[in-house]
Amino acid sequence: MEQGLVSDIAICIIAAWLVAVVSQVARQPLLLAYLVAGFLIGPHGIPIGPGGHALITDPKSIQTISEIGLSLLLFMIGLEIDLKKMLSAGKVITYTAAIQIIGCVALGWLIFDVIGVVQNRLEALYLAVAAAMSSTVIIVKILYDKRELETLAGRVTLGVLVLQDVFVILFLAIQPNLKNLAFSPLALALGKVILLVSVAFLTSRYVLPPLFRIIARLPELVLVGALAWCLAMAGFAGWLGLSTAMGALIAGVMVSTFPYTLDVVAKVTSIRDFFVTLFFVGLGLEIPVPTWGCILWALFLCLFIVSSRFATIFPSLYFMRQGYRVSLLPTINLSQISELSLVLLALGKLSGDVSENIIGIAAFAFAFMAVGSTYAILGSHGILRRVTPWLNRLELKDLDQTLSDQSEDNKKAKSICLLGFSWSASSLIGEISRERPDLLTEIAAIDFNPLVHERLLQRKIRAVYGDITSRDVLLHAGVGEAKLIICSLPNTVLKGADNAKMLRQIRDLNPHAKIVVHAELLADVPRLYAAGANYVTAPRLLEAADLLQVIEANEQNLIDQKRQAQLKLLDNREEIIP
Repeated sequence: MEQGLVSDIAICIIAAWLVAVVSQVARQPLLLAYLVAGFLIGPHGIPIGPGGHALITDPKSIQTISEIGLSLLLFMIGLEIDLKKMLSAGKVITYTAAIQIIGCVALGWLIFDVIGVVQNRLEALYLAVAAAMSSTVIIVKILYDKRELETLAGRVTLGVLVLQDVFVILFLAIQPNLKNLAFSPLALALGKVILLVSVAFLTSRYVLPPLFRIIARLPELVLVGALAWCLAMAGFAGWLGLSTAMGALIAGVMVSTFPYTLDVVAKVTSIRDFFVTLFFVGLGLEIPVPTWGCILWALFLCLFIVSSRFATIFPSLYFMRQGYRVSLLPTINLSQISELSLVLLALGKLSGDVSENIIGIAAFAFAFMAVGSTYAILGSHGILRRVTPWLNRLELKDLDQTLSDQSEDNKKAKSICLLGFSWSASSLIGEISRERPDLLTEIAAIDFNPLVHERLLQRKIRAVYGDITSRDVLLHAGVGEAKLIICSLPNTVLKGADNAKMLRQIRDLNPHAKIVVHAELLADVPRLYAAGANYVTAPRLLEAADLLQVIEANEQNLIDQKRQAQLKLLDNREEIIP
C-alpha cells in the first residue's frame, strides 16, 4: 500500500514535470500543464501503463496529499492579500467588484440552471461562483511583465481581484451549509466563522509575534512554524465544521502583515509547489474523457465568462466616468476563470454537490481561457484601438468628448505641453507650484487618466484627455503651437511607441518647438539628440548624483541634515499623483 502511494506520487511528479517543460517551451500556463499531465496518466487518459492500463487507476491514492496542497495554496493566497489595500479600496473599485461578482453569479446561476448543463440548482450555484472568479496568477504575472500593475487600469484590476478573494472567503464560510440554508444553520455557521476569525486574530496578534521573533534566526523553524500555523487553523476550521480551506486562507491573511511574511513566503513556496502540483494533477486525474458535448459546454462557459465581464465591468466603469481605456482594459484583464474556481468545484465534489462532469467542463474552460486571455491581455491595447471606433458608432462618448475645460481661456494653446502624466510630471508640477506658479497658466498636460484630468482642472491647469501616441490628440491639444514640449514617460510605459517615435511625430507636427524626451538607457541619449531632441533627461544620472551626495554626507556625519533638507522640500508639497 505504502509502495503504491510512493509510486503514484512519483508518476504524478514525473508526468507533471515532462508536460510542464513542453508547456514552458510553448509559453502556456503551468497550471494547464499539471491538469493535462493528470488527465494523461489518470483512469480517463491514455492507456500507457502495463497491459494497456492507465498509470494511475485510483485517484484517491493521492487525495490526502492533494488536500494538503489545497491548504498550502490558500495559505499562500492569504499571505498575498494586502488588508490595507483591501480596506482602502476606492469607490470605483468597490462598486465595480460588487456589480461584477453579484452580476456574474446571478446571471450564471440563472443561465446554467435553465440550459440544463447542471443536475440541480446547487450545482448551478457552484458553477456560477466559479465563473465569477478571475485568475490572480495569470493576471498579475502578465501585468507585471507588461509593467502595468501601477497604471489606473492595473490598480482597478487588482482591486477587483482582492474583493473577489473576500467573496471567496464568505462563500467558503457558508459552503458546508449550502444544502440547508435555513436561518439557524446559517446563524450557527456565521458564529463559527466569527469564532474562527477571532481565534486567528488574537493568536496572530499576541502569540505568534513573540514566537516568530524567537525562531526568526532559525530558517527551518520559520518554515515549520508557518506550516504548523497553516495546518492548525485548517484543522480548527474542520473541527468547527467549516471548510479546512477557509481556515488555511484566514491563517495566511492574519500573518500577511508580519515582518516575517516575505521570509515565510520564500520558505513555504518550494513545499507548496510540490503539494500544489499534486493537487492540480489530482484534479486532472478526475477530468473525464473529452466528448464533443463536454468541449461544447466548455466553449459555452468561456463565452459566458467573457460576455458576463463585458456586461458587468465595462458598464460599471464607463458610467463612473472612467473612459474607454480604464473601462475596457480591466474588462479584458478579468476575462478568464480562476485556478481557485477549480478549487471551489473540488470542494463541492467532496461535499457531493458537484459532479465530475462539471469539473471536467470547468477544467477545459480554464485551459481555453488561460491560453486565450493571455493573448488578449498581451494585446489589450491593440484591442482597445480596434474597439474604439465601434464604441463611437454606438454613441458611447469617451472622456475627451464629455469632459470640458473650465473656461474658454483655458482651451487656448499653451506654450508648454506635457505629454503623459506620471510621477515625473507630477513632481514637476509640484516644483513649479512652489517656485514658479506663474508658469501654471502656460502648461497643457495630455494623459488618459481621468483622475489626473480632474485634479489638473482643479488646479486651473489645462488638461486634455487622450492617448499621446495619437496624432489627432496631439493636434487637438495644441502641440503644433507649443514652444516647449516635454515627454517624461519611459519607453516601458509608452504603448505602441517609444521616445524616438514620439520625437519624430512631434517634430513633424511642430518643427520649431524645443523638445525634451526621456531616456532609460544611456546609449539612447546620443541617438535621441541625433534624431532632433533639444534635451534628453536621464533620471538615473540624477539619482546617482543624489546617492553620491548621501555617501559624502554620511562620511561627514551630515546625513541627518540631508534628510531634514529633503523633508523640508516635501513639506506642504501637494502633487497631482501622491
